[in-house]
Amino acid sequence: MSRVLKKRMGYLYFPILFLSLAMIQTGCRTIAGYRISADEAAESIIKDKQEQLFGSAEGFTIERPSDILRRRLLIEQDLPVSGDASLGSDNLEPIDHWPEQDYPKGENSSGDDIVLESGEPVKLSLIQALQVGAMNSPEYQSKKEEVFRSALSLDLERDEFGFTLRGEGATSLSADKSGQETVKGMEHSGSLSLEKTLKNGAKFAASLAVDLVSLLTQGKTSSFGITGDASITIPLLRGAGRHIVAEPLTQAERNVVYAIYEFERYKKTFAVNIARSYMNVLQQLDQVDNNAEVYKNLMVSARRTRALADAGRTTEIQVDQAVQNELNARSRWIRATESYKSSLDSFKNLLGLPPDANVELEGSELDDLTERFEEIVIDAEDTSDSGSLLALVGISKENAGPLEMEEITAIELAFDKRLDLRVSEGRVYDSQRSVVVRADALGAELTLLGQANLGQSRSLGQADMEDAGIRSDEGVYKALLNIDLPLERTAERKAYRESLIDLESSVRDLQSLEDDIKLTIRDTLRNMSEAREALSIQTRAVEVAEKRVKSTDMFFEAGRAQLRDLLEAQEALLSARNSLTSAVIDYRMAELEFQRDTGLLQIDEKGFLVEYSEENSDVKL
Repeated sequence: MSRVLKKRMGYLYFPILFLSLAMIQTGCRTIAGYRISADEAAESIIKDKQEQLFGSAEGFTIERPSDILRRRLLIEQDLPVSGDASLGSDNLEPIDHWPEQDYPKGENSSGDDIVLESGEPVKLSLIQALQVGAMNSPEYQSKKEEVFRSALSLDLERDEFGFTLRGEGATSLSADKSGQETVKGMEHSGSLSLEKTLKNGAKFAASLAVDLVSLLTQGKTSSFGITGDASITIPLLRGAGRHIVAEPLTQAERNVVYAIYEFERYKKTFAVNIARSYMNVLQQLDQVDNNAEVYKNLMVSARRTRALADAGRTTEIQVDQAVQNELNARSRWIRATESYKSSLDSFKNLLGLPPDANVELEGSELDDLTERFEEIVIDAEDTSDSGSLLALVGISKENAGPLEMEEITAIELAFDKRLDLRVSEGRVYDSQRSVVVRADALGAELTLLGQANLGQSRSLGQADMEDAGIRSDEGVYKALLNIDLPLERTAERKAYRESLIDLESSVRDLQSLEDDIKLTIRDTLRNMSEAREALSIQTRAVEVAEKRVKSTDMFFEAGRAQLRDLLEAQEALLSARNSLTSAVIDYRMAELEFQRDTGLLQIDEKGFLVEYSEENSDVKL
């Protein structure tokens, strides 16, 4: 190898090495690798923020297992589907040029412990319904993806302040026939650049470029060129300072916090909605049972009336009345049954399950709830003594539940724990920062620029020149001070004024939320007290109605009561039982809504309710 060639190879060694490393770093990463690295970055950000906000982090992923209950029901119960997408994205046929042939890939890890038996309905408890909703609900999944998207946006903003490495290369072959002799040549070029933006506004850029040109005719001469550039830009007035330059990064950091807060708030609202819908279905089922019992009783009464009429002990009018009431009872029973089916379908839809799936709810949940509230039921006082003075007594605090706290305590608790209130407070601070940024844009711009250029590049016309080299004593150095006077700032003036308006708007939003919280807390406390009183009243009403039905039935058998009296007694019993069920559910829902509205209610990573209890709470009531 000639000395000249060795020298050129020495010049090329380090640039080629840098370019090779850059190409290896980027070229060897697969499409799946990019997806996985994005997931890792977003999940790491969410985990860090959760630890900062709550002291601990729960697992967070937007990947849903393939064996969610919805899919299993569609398959096992042979339900109709419209196409491949009905069973999930992993069931789709990959289209042409699909980047990852094995993604999405189903993983069987739903962990809901729900067993499907052929021909049997799936029975869900309330706890299972909460878990199923967190795994199957499309709305719940969309809320999780909003958190994930905010984390990806933050990762991108962080990248703006990292080191940016770029590499390029090119080879060209040319032939010049404009002269008497054709001139052929080859040009090889490559460059490597590095950029860095600091959070104070300073920007640094450096690049290294190499050229190798060679003539394939006219003596086959060649020449090597190498250039290096470095520059630094420092804003001194407008656009200077961390609070201005890093504002997009600051906002992205806070947006992740807001997204996490809003998702936690949504989980509580979603869980309470599931509980309410679950209880409404059970209430509808209870009304079906109550109407069925009345229907059966009226069928018996109609047949008994027919027998009495045949024996001459009653009139045909009484028989017709009994038959008419039997028909009305059948109509009510059918309406109640269809209403139950409709509410059950709506509940399945809320969970993200197919409405036509064979699913039932555990009816024992309502029985357990009724037993639980027996301890707070107070027997209504007997005021039948006509000689006693009548007094109107309001709802007392006697036997009040643990959540029926003082109003001021509940409001202060909500102000301390409500995550949406923290978001609203953060929005006010965001608006204040926006005012600062917009005001900065109104000022003059003064920028200091420093630049250094070393070496020489080569083209085919310079193939006969000596090889270039980087020499600091032959470089070109520049320093520039640029000023932009604030003579035209109409757009900036508009933006500044609007930022002040936005600040006032965010303050009003906060004030409105505070008032809404107070209003909601006061209403929920009243609802709890009213439901507790209704429990006492309706418990007593059921006892009285049951006693009335028994006595009226005995009088009717003895001929001392009319059929109308018996029918009215049975209608009163039906109404009392339905009202008692409603009171039980109303009190339970008031408890859950109060915990939601004060921030006491917690939802774990599986979607289960973690309710307030006096034993394990640090809340001082």
